[in-house]
Amino acid sequence: MAEFTLYTAENAPEEAKPLLEKSVAAFGMLPNLHAVMAQAPTLLEGYQVLHELFQKTSFNAQELTVVWQTINVEHDCHYCVPAHSGIAAMMNIDQDIVDALVNKTPLSDPKLETLRETTLAMTRQRGVISDEQISKFFSAGYAQQQLLEIIVGLSQKVMSNYTNHLANTPVDEPFKKFVK
Repeated sequence: MAEFTLYTAENAPEEAKPLLEKSVAAFGMLPNLHAVMAQAPTLLEGYQVLHELFQKTSFNAQELTVVWQTINVEHDCHYCVPAHSGIAAMMNIDQDIVDALVNKTPLSDPKLETLRETTLAMTRQRGVISDEQISKFFSAGYAQQQLLEIIVGLSQKVMSNYTNHLANTPVDEPFKKFVK
């Protein structure tokens, strides 16, 4: 397997340096994912933009977590699953939700479970989901907007999950306690 460089603001390609500074400002540290992505500044920038945009969707913190973690778990991302478990803790997401997502068990909240099921179907079936699944999603209280917004989260997670698979990105120290 190829070894990928973990860049810093000092040794990164010039185009990536301001992006890495933005990461440090946003997270209080330089996540290893961003350090790897710095090799391809357009990837890092795209990831940052999608992250910001997904947080601006109509989803609340619990719903963001459901979408992110459902995709991370389905993609078996060794880095993003513990990272988003830690982020969920910082967002004060109920630990039962995080545990259910990581353990692939149904969520107790029917609306969140429908979001999980729909996100999982979109991930597994590459956006081709049944009319029945869409109807169930709408019946749970979601609308076309949220169905389309899942695509923003999915796009963001494809970028991070695939990068982590290629680079075998080391889990950041603050998230190691969430590795299962």
